[in-house]
Amino acid sequence: MKGYIHSVESFGSVDGPGIRYIIFMQGCAMRCQYCHNPDTWFPRKGEQITADDLLAKAERYRGYWGEKGGITVSGGEALLQIDFLTELFQKAHSRNINTCLDTAAQPFTREENWFSKFETLMKYTDTVLLDIKHIDETCHLELTRHSNKNILDCARYLSDIQKPTWIRYVLVPGITDRPNHLHRLAAFLSTLNNIERIEVLPYHTLGVSKYERLHITYPLAGIPVPTPEQVRSAQDILNGQGSDTLK
Repeated sequence: MKGYIHSVESFGSVDGPGIRYIIFMQGCAMRCQYCHNPDTWFPRKGEQITADDLLAKAERYRGYWGEKGGITVSGGEALLQIDFLTELFQKAHSRNINTCLDTAAQPFTREENWFSKFETLMKYTDTVLLDIKHIDETCHLELTRHSNKNILDCARYLSDIQKPTWIRYVLVPGITDRPNHLHRLAAFLSTLNNIERIEVLPYHTLGVSKYERLHITYPLAGIPVPTPEQVRSAQDILNGQGSDTLK
């Protein structure tokens, strides 16, 4: 079996525990307005590679990983290639390599036979980085063109199976920074019992040049990046410590 990968990063320090080899998979169904990797959207592009060859490349850097490090598979949306991903993580575990999945969970469903595949994948996944785009269904549809119902259901399932999970949330001024939405998200996260970390990531414009190269109109032109104070305030709210002080 071969997977389609967009690129790799040999030394990642923020995408899971420890130092990690990051694998960016190709293909994504969502169209998040703040996406900084539109070149990963298109399926069956990029490099085709087997799990064994990919792990061989990753293990060249194993000496840097330490006790907590390993591989992180991101996207695009890695779950669109769930069969390849499962084979990769199975073989990684057979080599005692720690595995981390960075996902927005857009393909998640409890319908078969996809759900059985996801259950199997979770047996070989050590940590999940779950990207929650927006807590409000209407706003989520506007932001990504997709519902968030199955994504929140995935979060509940990960809690049910006690899968160690980091929550990631991109703060975009005027779109994902409203205090009432942040408090709603905080209330939802408080119902989960597997969350190890909550990260608020500031919106940035580093991917604008990619839109230009692909001749795609950038949807958030003119939106400012959040201030450090706004990011800290949002972080406090999601950690259950904040008030309605975002400005």
